[in-house]
Amino acid sequence: MNIIINFFEENFTNQMAIFLLSMFPLIELKGAIPLGISLGLGYFESTIISYIGSMLPVPLIFFTIRKIFKFLHRYDFYDKLVNKLVDRTLKKGDRIKKKGLLGLFIFVAIPLPGTGIWSGTLIANLLDIRFKHAFISIALGNMFAGVIIFLISSGIIKIFDF
Repeated sequence: MNIIINFFEENFTNQMAIFLLSMFPLIELKGAIPLGISLGLGYFESTIISYIGSMLPVPLIFFTIRKIFKFLHRYDFYDKLVNKLVDRTLKKGDRIKKKGLLGLFIFVAIPLPGTGIWSGTLIANLLDIRFKHAFISIALGNMFAGVIIFLISSGIIKIFDF
């Protein structure tokens, strides 16, 4: 992780580094907001830049993932990985399917590893949710997650009391 952070710090402004890092799966805005703050960006600045950056992959993921999976299915190694990813995602999707767009919102809004725009967009795509509905639900869920991370990072909400 330090190698990635060092690369971004050396080659980009802090704002651009946070913007780009927020697009990465696993990091998204949940990791980019505190990272931006640790690099000296303001709480609001870090949150807004992270939110915008984390939302950019949504249409790209939504409209290309099936084509990418179809391409990868041609290779045994990747076929197994794709099948495992799809199966695991659809298991999460069962709970979301029952609650519809509210379930998708809640899934993306909970700032935990494995939830967020990447997995939320994949779930929406695999469940054949229309893009405009999925995008609104994902955008609002991501905004809610950003607010939670902002409140924790700024010390307004304390998880641990040291």
